[in-house]
Amino acid sequence: MYAYPTQKCLVIAEACCNHMGDFEIAKKMISTAKNCQADFIKFQKRNPKESVPKEWQSKPHPNPWHSFGTTYLEHREKLEFTPKQHKELKQICEDNGIDYSSSVWDLTSAKQIIELNPKYIKVPSAANTYYPLLDLLFTEYHGNIHISLGMITNKEKEQLFKYLEPYHNRIVAYHAITEYPVPFERIFLLELSKLSKIFPHIGYSGHHYGIAIDMVAYMMNVEIIERHFTLNRTWPGTDQAASLEPTGLAKLTRDLHAAYKALQFKNIEMTEIEQINRGKLKICLRK
Repeated sequence: MYAYPTQKCLVIAEACCNHMGDFEIAKKMISTAKNCQADFIKFQKRNPKESVPKEWQSKPHPNPWHSFGTTYLEHREKLEFTPKQHKELKQICEDNGIDYSSSVWDLTSAKQIIELNPKYIKVPSAANTYYPLLDLLFTEYHGNIHISLGMITNKEKEQLFKYLEPYHNRIVAYHAITEYPVPFERIFLLELSKLSKIFPHIGYSGHHYGIAIDMVAYMMNVEIIERHFTLNRTWPGTDQAASLEPTGLAKLTRDLHAAYKALQFKNIEMTEIEQINRGKLKICLRK
């Protein structure tokens, strides 16, 4: 028997680096995401010297238009907020009535975000096989851990799933394809059905155009949908083109809420309006 969704789908507005390192833009993104009825806004925390491979640190960004520094290390440093700024972002989220979270890319960043004690911490696809980071999170942090499953081989996935077995009650496992944007034919959405047989809680991190695919993911019982979010898709940054602007995010939350309301069995014979219309329209009742 088909298992249809029985709960609302939470929506995470992934701010990622679309703020371009501008704290005022980040604050505006928080209030905008709230106005779009997102449940969370998620930022990213990296220690660039720790998370950027040494062979990349002195190289220029491969695409100058998207670069915020003369080297890739400078680029990453320009996009970072300090722990103090993340603490302020969390407070601004609380003031706006939206939950804060962050992904962490390295041990230093994980320790800094653990100090803020958000409702969940995200492990990005880039770190889903970085076991020192996973060990730290599962031992020193007691909230939920969301983990994206992009850029991973079948062998690595098998090893990861075995590692995660004791923590299933704390995990949301996300199907994700690490392309920005990802073409529809490479989304492979049916992988969600495999994840749902392994993990009690699954999510979808989408990098595609539009919002139609998210509705399909919801019908496949994802509990959380995470979409990259921006105030302007034409701004520099490699994630901008695969992000939803405010209008798109608002439509996504609107449609997901509508779908949740509609997914009910009919427990009455007719609605009140239907009864009225029956008197006007039903042919067999005409005199």
